[in-house]
Amino acid sequence: MGFIPGSETIKISSKRQVVMPFVFRERLIISKSNQLRVTRNENGQLMLERFPSSLDWKELIAGMPVERVDIDSEGRYDPKKSPSFDEWMHEE
Repeated sequence: MGFIPGSETIKISSKRQVVMPFVFRERLIISKSNQLRVTRNENGQLMLERFPSSLDWKELIAGMPVERVDIDSEGRYDPKKSPSFDEWMHEE
């Protein structure tokens, strides 16, 4: 197997822990408190996925509108009574 551009060699510690290269930790914004999901695809390759951190969720929630939204039993709301929510719902 040849060297793939953008890939790095990783080390396994004496405790058999994987040491991720700094360049990937930096690109993925990974710190010691983050969690990663490891999956193996059908080709036997390992895939890493970073779970959102509490800071990620705080930033997401900070962008949500804060207003009362009355939703009826059909899942509808009045956009005139909840204009910020309506605008947020239609962002791309």
